[in-house]
Amino acid sequence: MNEVIFNQVATIIAEQFNEPVENLTPQTRFKEDLHAASISIVELIMAFEEAFGGTIEDEQAEKLQTIGDAVAYIESAQA
Repeated sequence: MNEVIFNQVATIIAEQFNEPVENLTPQTRFKEDLHAASISIVELIMAFEEAFGGTIEDEQAEKLQTIGDAVAYIESAQA
């Protein structure tokens, strides 16, 4: 896992969900652990798009369940 991308993703999530970044791991789940509502997830995807460039399609966004999923997707999109 790309540590730089993970740190950027974790920082975005920490800011959006008011969660200490040190509490976030690749296994942290958006809905179950961060209690993210659908609108929060949409806003999070938009923040990822802004931070990393590009567009995350809706069908792909639905597959992003954990921080690790998001990092892996961003890594593959940048490759």
